[in-house]
Amino acid sequence: MRSSAPDPLLVQLSGHRWLVPLLADLASRKGARFVELIHRLGLSRDSLTRTLQAAAALGWVRRNPGHGHPLRPEYILTEAGSAAAARATIIAGAQAALGLTPGAATRWGLPIVAGIGTGHDRFNALARLLVPASPRALSQGLTALGRHGLVTRDVMDGRPPASRYGLTERGGLLAEACLP
Repeated sequence: MRSSAPDPLLVQLSGHRWLVPLLADLASRKGARFVELIHRLGLSRDSLTRTLQAAAALGWVRRNPGHGHPLRPEYILTEAGSAAAARATIIAGAQAALGLTPGAATRWGLPIVAGIGTGHDRFNALARLLVPASPRALSQGLTALGRHGLVTRDVMDGRPPASRYGLTERGGLLAEACLP
């Protein structure tokens, strides 16, 4: 049965490009220092700062009150962050298995893949499912996913012409990881 609302956790996870890899890294190492995160994730100080701020605003990451010793992590997951990190780890693993970088999809890429995976195969159905997303954002997301070989577009003959979207085998693997 098709859901009529997007998965709120998936929308939050895809709200920032680096949230999924950040949460997966923090979960695998039980926390980390700022400099370690920069080097492991390969991003700039500004990007990491914005991502940590976004994760803290969601209540998923906090500074470690015991930080100060060189071996203690500076940032750790909260209880809510541990639940989100479990899902992020599954998604990050699927992305890595498919050879996708964190920037491979747009902000709405993961919810679009999950939406198509649950049977929303028309543009307007996806637009209704992902209400806050603009038509332009959906169009760019579908185009980016098509470039990465995750989504196919079939134009149906008729008046007016219509498009149906489907998942490739690779897209199906990512959709399985995105669905709860």
